[in-house]
Amino acid sequence: MARVEKVRIAKLMAQRGMCSRREADAYIQRGWVRVDGVVVTELGSKAFPHQKITLNKQAQNRQTGQVTILLNKPVGYVSHRSNKGHRPAAQLITADRLYRRAGAAHSFSRAHLQGLAPAGRLDIDSQGMLVFTQDGRIARQLIDQHSEIEREYLVRVRGHIGKGGLARLNHGLSLDGQALKPALVTWQNEDQLRFILTEGRKRQIRRMCQQVGLTVVGLKRVRIGRIVLGNLPQGQWRYLHPGERFA
Repeated sequence: MARVEKVRIAKLMAQRGMCSRREADAYIQRGWVRVDGVVVTELGSKAFPHQKITLNKQAQNRQTGQVTILLNKPVGYVSHRSNKGHRPAAQLITADRLYRRAGAAHSFSRAHLQGLAPAGRLDIDSQGMLVFTQDGRIARQLIDQHSEIEREYLVRVRGHIGKGGLARLNHGLSLDGQALKPALVTWQNEDQLRFILTEGRKRQIRRMCQQVGLTVVGLKRVRIGRIVLGNLPQGQWRYLHPGERFA
């Protein structure tokens, strides 16, 4: 029988969706983590995969206070601040751009900007829903490579699609030598497609369309999982409500 090895507790916590690894390390340092009822305070501590890991009240309260933000990103903004020379979408998250008709899940506080990071990407030439979160559980849910959460896009195109092109968009294309997962692609009207994907390779939709003779002239993400963009105005944002879930 294979020997079971211990694993870093922070890694186990992330795998179980309890928090991100960085958050786990912070909780461990504060003495907020228990393994089989025993407090763990040393970074890098390990446990067996079958052991019970729990968070105390302070950690739970910290997670409850974390916010997630939905932004309708306009064209011309990048998802991550690391893209030097371009305007980061995060600079649009200001008090005056909060869409108040969506209902007040929170009152705006500058504390909500601390540790806020994009959970996924939307390229500079695309618009629509971009998620920012302080919550490592939500970040992992959305960006984990094994995530099955759907992303829905409205894609305006020009050009002539070849015979069997729509079928190939649904299943049969590869990028960078790797087969793409099956997608759901349908025509909305004569120049617009609807894409539903469960993966997000770099500029995936644009490259998929190029392979079947189409050029993307407009791309908008309108849904992630159960959350729809709805009537959120372009350039404005709202808080994710406590009862809303991506999956």
